[in-house]
Amino acid sequence: MKIAFQIACKNLMGAGLRTWLNVGVLSFVFVVIILFNGLIEGWSEQSIDQSIEWEYANGHLLNEDYDPLDPFSIEDGHGNINDVSTAGLTPVLIRQATIYPQGRMKTILLKGIRSDQNTIKLPTQALDSSSAEIPAIIGVRTAEVANLTEGDQVLLRWRDKNGTFDAADITIEEIFNTSVASVDNGQIWISIEKLWQMTDLKNEVTYLIADDSYNHQNVDGWRFEDQDALLSEFRELIQIEKYSSSILYLVLLIIALIAIFDTQVLSIFRRQKEIGTYVALGMTRVEVLRLFTVEGALYSVFGVIAGLIYGIPLFIWVNEVGISYPDYYQDMGINMPSTIYPEFAVWLIALTAVILIFSATLVSLIPARKIVQMNPVNALKGKIQ
Repeated sequence: MKIAFQIACKNLMGAGLRTWLNVGVLSFVFVVIILFNGLIEGWSEQSIDQSIEWEYANGHLLNEDYDPLDPFSIEDGHGNINDVSTAGLTPVLIRQATIYPQGRMKTILLKGIRSDQNTIKLPTQALDSSSAEIPAIIGVRTAEVANLTEGDQVLLRWRDKNGTFDAADITIEEIFNTSVASVDNGQIWISIEKLWQMTDLKNEVTYLIADDSYNHQNVDGWRFEDQDALLSEFRELIQIEKYSSSILYLVLLIIALIAIFDTQVLSIFRRQKEIGTYVALGMTRVEVLRLFTVEGALYSVFGVIAGLIYGIPLFIWVNEVGISYPDYYQDMGINMPSTIYPEFAVWLIALTAVILIFSATLVSLIPARKIVQMNPVNALKGKIQ
């Protein structure tokens, strides 16, 4: 095996440009696969962390009549907070409402939350320090759509518990910036005490946000969804994205392997006399087969080494500065940070290297098998069978 390795290295070095072209293609594929995988891993980690910080915390205790995916359940999907032990829980009440910025009409979700809460990252403290009659906070997406800025007043219309319309001006105290669209798009946050007063729904809540100290116990009329349940749809989305990306990886890998396959076929075709000489000098056909297989495998080994040489500085730099996306990506309704910082795990790099080397070795073995069928006399004469 040592002799085969030495001869294979010498042959590859002697091939010159052909070797380095194959190595360049393989190293490019190696780096791109790791970069895309790292990007998806970084997106997943950041989005999950921010969803927990801004929305989910340690889970949600939801009224049994409320379905977050069904807007028609908002009207009746609430229950009395006195029926629940609120230790470690932050109550939220949701009502449907309409605002009229610059004479335009826009339907929104009006959400009430305690202004002194610190369970999630919403800057609700701004509601406590305001002297306005109805202070409110909104996200940057809602502010852009409604063309609102901090300090603006806008007419709000809502229904009370009897279905009677009422209206008043609200004041935008703060505009927060978050990548979690589900706490921003089309939503206005006010103090829950103020919302109880406006709707005459005293102590009624739609759901409660659990913090780390919450110890769940079953309560009639309420269901608890932990972090895993709340994040399940997003994790499924990430998994689908990984499956979709694998098509790109497969295409790139096939292109690189075709280059190796063509090189090996051409090498066997042009080196008939060399193969015959090896056999005449006492090498068995299996040993010659091993030699050409090692040559093909070394392409991928050199490709991995070359990829690491320029890939590691690239990975470190990308991990520090991140990859920025246009703002309209965040308007798709999914948790999409404006800047994603890829995560490059050692296992990811090692697994990609193993797959690349194994695939290249397997592809090299296919054309090399023809050596076993060669007649050494004809091979010495350079004749093709």
